Amino acid sequence: MRKKTLLTLGVYLLVAAACADDASHISQSRLTNWHHWRGPLANGTAPEADPPIKWDEKTNIQWKAPLPGRGSASPIVWGDRVFVLTAVKTDRVATADELPKPDPRFERKTSPPTNFYQFLVLCFDRTTGKIRWQQTAAERVPHEGHHPTHSYAAGSPTTDGRFVYASFGSFGIYCYDLDGTPIWQRDLGRLNTRLGWGEAVTPVIHGDSLLLNWDQEADSALYCLDAKTGKTKWKADRNEKTSWNTPLVLEHNGRTQVIVNGTERIRSHDLTTGKVLWECGGMTVNAIPSAVAAGGVVYCVSGYKGAAACAISLDAAGDVTDSAKVLWRYAKGTPYVPSPLLVGNRLYFTEANSALLTVLDTKSGKAIIDRERVPNQTSFYSSPVAASGRIYLVDREGTTLVLKQSDKLEVLARNQLDDHFDASPALVGRQLFLRGEKFLYCIQAR
Repeated sequence: MRKKTLLTLGVYLLVAAACADDASHISQSRLTNWHHWRGPLANGTAPEADPPIKWDEKTNIQWKAPLPGRGSASPIVWGDRVFVLTAVKTDRVATADELPKPDPRFERKTSPPTNFYQFLVLCFDRTTGKIRWQQTAAERVPHEGHHPTHSYAAGSPTTDGRFVYASFGSFGIYCYDLDGTPIWQRDLGRLNTRLGWGEAVTPVIHGDSLLLNWDQEADSALYCLDAKTGKTKWKADRNEKTSWNTPLVLEHNGRTQVIVNGTERIRSHDLTTGKVLWECGGMTVNAIPSAVAAGGVVYCVSGYKGAAACAISLDAAGDVTDSAKVLWRYAKGTPYVPSPLLVGNRLYFTEANSALLTVLDTKSGKAIIDRERVPNQTSFYSSPVAASGRIYLVDREGTTLVLKQSDKLEVLARNQLDDHFDASPALVGRQLFLRGEKFLYCIQAR
């Protein structure tokens, strides 16, 4: 019996060591992939990438793949696979019994459709642009409409290198292996968004935890699911309305924090329990931009019907709204939809959804560039990204400006594609991936 116990223990230790090595490899691999809509460091930067500077419809397009349906979810990349979500309107019209019943508690400025939609997870071959696999996660009739510039596939997928996780919000959370085999799915119920403008729940993977911001007009919550099974590990109720931003997960002084922006409060939750560690007021309504962090400080911004930016020490505890843990505040030129870009000790963002660029010194909170107009661009939903000393700004009309990473606005190139862009870019190796309204582009210098 003792020998059997020792043998079992030995096998367990070998498996544990192998898993630890695999986890270490995947952690290192994240730097050379784009596993999350804001990149490997969740701040918009790709430390190992060197993408092209110039392109157009005839130049440096490695491949261009047509996309079915409609979506604004950003692509993610792992190894030789590119993952994208979309929603396809079908010809199937719902019967009266199949139509979702509206909740009379909520005001809406949109009308729900009467057709069924297919919610698709697509996997493209990174080399050729051909579809490797496609899964129909769900076929449902949405219970509310969406903003004219929005879609039913706005939350971006994520991966840990073993599995890919996709959220269609009210239409389910799904886990597949990298070859498209379904692993699990969860239905967390219906989201009721502000004025029926639509959903955008982007999951975040950290170890064996999958985080989802479930902010809505009533019963808002932060969910932590077991990434292996989809079962709820904890649920933290939130006194918030619809916010649309994505949680930021980071480790600081031996403790893992989950930071979620919000109209009422920016809050940090303990990853293990969901308990609020600290909170800070001062954001505007509709807190869409996601937080970024570095060097023990988190930076949060919002910019609808006002402007707010602040830097908060990760050593904070309790309500720090009026405390010295808020290192600085800034109240001009902050974004509405795009999230900020953090590169070194510089914070980049554009005013509202316009082409006015601000760059802040993260140490002092002072403006280095103050709402300077970016030439030849109109408006942004896409968030800025950076690699190899360059900043990439993709506007909604298909123009990408490449800026030198500098304390002056220096344009290196202006690039134009014949598509409409709301999703954020992915930068991997020598490639740049852009998800348009009609096509998925792989851009690479030849």
